[in-house]
Amino acid sequence: MIRRLALFAALLAATPLAAQKPLYIVNGTPCDEIVGIETDDIERIEELPADEESIARYGDKATNGVILITLKYDSPAVFEGGEPFADHIARQVKWGENEPAARVALRYTVTAEGETVAGAILESTDSRLRRRVLKALAEAPRWKPATKNGRPVESEGVLRIQLPEGKPLPGEPYIRIW
Repeated sequence: MIRRLALFAALLAATPLAAQKPLYIVNGTPCDEIVGIETDDIERIEELPADEESIARYGDKATNGVILITLKYDSPAVFEGGEPFADHIARQVKWGENEPAARVALRYTVTAEGETVAGAILESTDSRLRRRVLKALAEAPRWKPATKNGRPVESEGVLRIQLPEGKPLPGEPYIRIW
C-alpha cells in the first residue's frame, strides 16, 4: 500500500491531472509533494474522502480528498559528518581505480543514541568491498538521532556504494538509478 501510494503520487505529479491531486498532510503539516518521503519512514497512511467534513476541516485544498501521512518520527536523523552519509562512507573505503567495479547496498539503523548499526545486506557484488563498507560503517561518526514527541528514536536508511565511482560493473552499462 505504501509503495503504491508513493508510485501513484509520482505518476500523478507527472501528468496534466496534477492540479487534481489530494491535499497531503505529513505529521500535521500540509505538503505539496510527498515524492521525497522514504516509504520506510512512513508509520501510517489515512485517506479521507473529498466530502463536506474534510473540506470544512482542511479548506478548499481538500476538494480532491486528503491523504494523512504519519511518519515514524517528527524530525529525521541528521548525519553530522559534514557531508552526505554515503559520500562519507565511500571516502573511508580504500578501493583503488585498478580494482574491479563493485557495489554494496545495505540497510542500516541509526539508534536513539546516534550510533550506526548495519542491517541486512541488500546487494553485494564483491565480498572485499562489503567488508570494507561494514568496517567504515562501524567507525562512522555519530548522528543526531531522529525524534518523536521530543525524544530520540531509532530510524532506518539504505546505504548504496559503488566503487570506483563512475566505473560500470562488468557486463552492465553505467546507469545510476539511485
